[in-house]
Amino acid sequence: MAPQAATTTPDNVPVVYHESDADARRRLGAAGYFACFKGIVWREILRYLHQRERFLSALVRPLIWLFIFAAGFRQTLGVSIIPPYETYVLYEEFIAPGLIAMILLFNAMQSSLSMVYDRETGTMRTLLVSPFPRSFLLLSKLLGGVSVALLQAYAFMLVAWFWGIQPPPITEVKLFTFYDPPNWAGGAIPAMTDPIITPLFAVPGFLQTFGGYVTVIPAIILAGLMLGSLALLMSSVIKQLENFAGVMNFVIFPMFFASSALYPLWRIREASPLLFEICRLNPFTYAVELIRFGLYGQVDTVSLGIVVGCTVAFLAGAVYAYNPSKGLIARRGGPGGSA
Repeated sequence: MAPQAATTTPDNVPVVYHESDADARRRLGAAGYFACFKGIVWREILRYLHQRERFLSALVRPLIWLFIFAAGFRQTLGVSIIPPYETYVLYEEFIAPGLIAMILLFNAMQSSLSMVYDRETGTMRTLLVSPFPRSFLLLSKLLGGVSVALLQAYAFMLVAWFWGIQPPPITEVKLFTFYDPPNWAGGAIPAMTDPIITPLFAVPGFLQTFGGYVTVIPAIILAGLMLGSLALLMSSVIKQLENFAGVMNFVIFPMFFASSALYPLWRIREASPLLFEICRLNPFTYAVELIRFGLYGQVDTVSLGIVVGCTVAFLAGAVYAYNPSKGLIARRGGPGGSA
């Protein structure tokens, strides 16, 4: 409902009129947008800081893979020299980007859970009836979740650093371009024989030692936006809070295991060509590769394009789904209605 404003006639008779959302947005201006954005993001951060169990659970899963599973697989899974690696790497170092992406994926699903909870309790109604555009509100909610995921990812990288797993010094940021078209393309897309590596800019000397921790920030943010947008779209489909666990298992584990998070794609191709094509169709694979190249100061153009494209598609679907007159929320009787 639009805000109400009051005025009086010459006879001092009060007259109440409804202010349109467009007029309210103009009245609030940039300061109003900033206050709304800060409130939504800060709410997500405070909720995370007050839930210590959520912080520990976000670290337990990747650390178990890093310390237990990787130790057992190290002798059986050798990793050859593949981009962006210039030498042979330990299995722990190879799966580190995939475990960072795992943190982003689970955090996105937790954000989806909070949206379902807010819808059931009616809290979402307070958010969605504000005069701000629904796309702005959902994007603010999304950026709040990504901020939390960024903190979790760096907490994991700090523990991995003490374990001796860290990216090498970065002297310059490079653009990596290589595309191996799928078999079903039928030769319509020409294959590249060698990757094209284009230097972009040099890294200052004082940042070279820890350059990988800086260059990976945009990759983590973009991957978090893609996974968070998917989670927002899922939250519009989940009808009840009790169904969330089943949906999580149906989405998270296939996305994680059918990707390059744990195994190189060339090994998957040797084991099963069908599974290899499934991994290539999985957007989570490109989120992992974007983070992997980002840790080594490189930008994988194919992964970047797919992650950005999926983010736009998922976010557009979420905005439509939360439209009270067209989307899935409307079919359930409103954002605070019964599921």
